[in-house]
Amino acid sequence: MSGGTGGAIAGTLTFMVGGTTAQLERAQPYLEKMGANIFHAGAVGAGQTAKICNNMLLGILMVGTSEAIALGVANGLDPKVLSEIMRRSSGGNWALEKYNPFPGVHENAPASKGYAGGFGTDLMLKDLGLAQDNAIATKASTPLGGMARAIYAAHSIAGHGGQDFSSIIKMLQKP
Repeated sequence: MSGGTGGAIAGTLTFMVGGTTAQLERAQPYLEKMGANIFHAGAVGAGQTAKICNNMLLGILMVGTSEAIALGVANGLDPKVLSEIMRRSSGGNWALEKYNPFPGVHENAPASKGYAGGFGTDLMLKDLGLAQDNAIATKASTPLGGMARAIYAAHSIAGHGGQDFSSIIKMLQKP
């Protein structure tokens, strides 16, 4: 499942389900009460694979978004203005739209709440590790996933493991 605590409260979670069609049909009435998007990913285990792929992309995306915002701020740009420019341009993505890593850009994002709540850095690190383990097992090439894992590991070691994963921007900003 994807969507975090906000999605759970709003009933907008996304479920990635592995199993038979009959198993999904039995679970569907319950999943529909909690989520807006239900995907049959395939056989047993396929839902987990879809989730680690999604979270690997999310981790990579947040690092890239944070790097771009940090670079702009280091050059004197207003993070709100830069975020809006990128959001409406080819750099547009979910973080810019709903979960900006820079404090004060999105009032309800963890960044604006001291990086409290949300999806923890250590949870992102765990999921990036699962993705890398899977990549090794299947001989898939995921160099950006590996790099994102290393970046989040350094961030966790620096004492930010309990903060929301968007706190990665702290590691990328000028002191």
